[in-house]
Amino acid sequence: MEFHDAANFLFGLRRYPPKPRLSATRDLLAALDDPHEECAFAQVAGSNGKGSTARMAESILHEAGLDVGLYTSPHLDSIRERVTVNGRTISKAALTEYVETVRPYIVDRATDGDSPTFFETITGLAFWEFARRDVDCAVLEVGIGGQYDATSVVDPVASAVTSVTLEHTDVLGDTVEEIGRDLAHVAPSDGPLVTAATGEARTGIDAVADEVVTVGSGADADVAVTYGGRAGIEGRVALSGADLDVETRLPLVGAHQADNAGVAIPLARHVGSALGVEIDGDDLAQGLRTAYWPGRFEVMGREPLVALDGAHNPGACERLARVLDEFEYDDLHLVFGALADKDHRGMIDALPTPDRAVTCQPDVDRAEDEGVLATSFEREGVAVEHRNAVTDAVADAIAAADSDDCVVVCGSLYTVREARTRWSRLDVPKRVDDLDDARRVLSGAHVTDPGVYRMRGKTVHRVLKTRVRPRQAQYLKEELLSLGGECAVSGLNDQHEERLDVVLAGTLAQFKRLVAKLDAQPYGLGPLATDIGHALDIGSPADDPGDEPADEGPTYPWNEGTAVMGILNVTPDSFHDGGEFDETDAAVRQAEAMVAAGADVIDIGGESTRPGAEPVSIAEERDRVVPVIERIADVDALLSIDTRKADVARAALSAGADIINDVSGLDDPEMRFVAAEFDCPIVVMHSMDTPVDPDAEPEYDDVVEDTVRELEPLVRRCEQAGLDRDQVIVDPGLGFGKRRRESFELLGRLGELRALDCPILVGHSHKSMFELVGSEAGERLPATVAASALAAERGADIVRVHNVAESVAAVRVSEAAGAPHAFDRDE
Repeated sequence: MEFHDAANFLFGLRRYPPKPRLSATRDLLAALDDPHEECAFAQVAGSNGKGSTARMAESILHEAGLDVGLYTSPHLDSIRERVTVNGRTISKAALTEYVETVRPYIVDRATDGDSPTFFETITGLAFWEFARRDVDCAVLEVGIGGQYDATSVVDPVASAVTSVTLEHTDVLGDTVEEIGRDLAHVAPSDGPLVTAATGEARTGIDAVADEVVTVGSGADADVAVTYGGRAGIEGRVALSGADLDVETRLPLVGAHQADNAGVAIPLARHVGSALGVEIDGDDLAQGLRTAYWPGRFEVMGREPLVALDGAHNPGACERLARVLDEFEYDDLHLVFGALADKDHRGMIDALPTPDRAVTCQPDVDRAEDEGVLATSFEREGVAVEHRNAVTDAVADAIAAADSDDCVVVCGSLYTVREARTRWSRLDVPKRVDDLDDARRVLSGAHVTDPGVYRMRGKTVHRVLKTRVRPRQAQYLKEELLSLGGECAVSGLNDQHEERLDVVLAGTLAQFKRLVAKLDAQPYGLGPLATDIGHALDIGSPADDPGDEPADEGPTYPWNEGTAVMGILNVTPDSFHDGGEFDETDAAVRQAEAMVAAGADVIDIGGESTRPGAEPVSIAEERDRVVPVIERIADVDALLSIDTRKADVARAALSAGADIINDVSGLDDPEMRFVAAEFDCPIVVMHSMDTPVDPDAEPEYDDVVEDTVRELEPLVRRCEQAGLDRDQVIVDPGLGFGKRRRESFELLGRLGELRALDCPILVGHSHKSMFELVGSEAGERLPATVAASALAAERGADIVRVHNVAESVAAVRVSEAAGAPHAFDRDE
């Protein structure tokens, strides 16, 4: 079974309506040998905030050293997002294996008229994956209600109700008290229920739960929450209670998110207690600050301020209005798209009155017509326009906004999901040199076997893979075929709400004509045309050749060709040169020698990340690197600080460093803000564990595409902190959580990282990956030099090496032979 067959099978279960029952989920799990019985679970219910709270609790537990599963809904891009382990989505291979396992059982039950529903089956997927991955605990976001939700087949060790509003009254009850009573059925049989609910909702909760932990700002709260307002794009929060005193910042702004943090803390601590794991104040503070959750006042731009928020009922819109009160702006431009069964008037009344609104219709069957929504705004005297496609509405609103204005997209997570594609869609250029390459690219987009056979011989030229809505896929295919090009579409059934992978193939001229034709089309095809033109470097019809060139900012060595970064480890234990340069004088001499050999950048590191390396304190690492940086600050090269700690980076930049190189992939949430404070480039590496865990065996469906997909949110977080995308350098992390063959795959397909629109760094020097080609430790210089040449040829902007002179020669030979950055250094 292929992934698209498995996904189509799951989506097909949506034809079965939800039912108030637990029996179907229990029976399904029994058929899977009850995978949920060996894990500690936390359950999170509520009307608003349960996804954010679940993510915060998961982040705290992971910070405490636990392997943690997370189950949430709905998803923004792919069904796989609903099930994660330690922050990584379930693999396509695992989802396919699950469907192969349960399909006979589900077909048998369907024959008897009692098939599990889509949500029940996906809940089974989560439990199955958590058991397969042997997690220590898992956090479950409840779907609807509490008493009969599929997640309630477990007896949690901890549970929570975040907030309660009138929603799903046809299922849960006609009053807030009745809904609170239903939600409270998630309470553990032997433990307290944590809640931030008040008033009538709390009355309903108290009628069911035996023991309740209260979270709020009142003096009688068990966990007292103080929201200190926003700090940039983060929110200040202080939490106190019995044995609790935490002050931190949240990546989620708003007093309601502070309440969610207050719920997440006792929830996580109860799970830790059940497992015999102490969760200290540092775990709590760091876990909360790293709990990113997309689509919840997610800032996507600064001039104008652009934010996406999944507010989908009046209560959530009230919270959004309070968050907007914390920001200063001139005019408010609102992009609004909602589902037909929601209280549109109540939502609009709860939001601040916009100066201008653009209504739209998310591409789902339940979406309300954009004209109907526009009428609701017109009745309030608001200037309103409407666009069918969300992406068109977003483009319209941003184009109309001045730099001091604010653009907010809200009304539904489905609206936010489509809006995010403006920033998150990855248009991946593919190198297709032969039929084997063509088969790999097409199969990777889940094209059916007959489609692969028909298309494989037609894609050996300019090829681009992207991800679009079903209607857009249809238009792309029709238009490109009419121009003589080719387009293959994923085998996922297009009646579903998923975005589809498509592979576009054609000549440069055909792509130029395609971009021109799409630019004037509806359904979000105009913004898509711009993205395609940018990805293939052919511009778009919107580009005005008479426009003045934009200020390109600082010029870095990698703007002119592949730069060579020399490694200077001021450590006693680094894997290749530990102890050689741990004395300041020796380090200074080595730096000067590397500059003389042609190094463009010197990367100074004071802590080893080799397997088994012992962590170094902030003070010790700072004392190792700062004296060296101060001594070599005037050399004719940029200086980079190789560190995972924001405090060390700040000290190094103050001493004269120019770049941050963070091999942890922003594990320290302050790191991106330090880079923004100094307005300096930052290297963000894809890393599963730092230091490297030699026993870890991460699963990849496609190591290159998975790496690109997992780097994308890190790049976006740097932009949110105030950095330009060209200041964010991405490193695929060869050898970090990759097998040797996977590291070579990344090296060979390096050009696909261009989808991130960032400079690319490759760190390959003397790594164990070269054992695959017969190079043992201590004998890897020739392999390293060869890889430097290949990296330059495949589009690397920076190569990071120990032996500078040899790699400088390799890079120059590659460029002289016509690599992407070819130039004549001697003229």
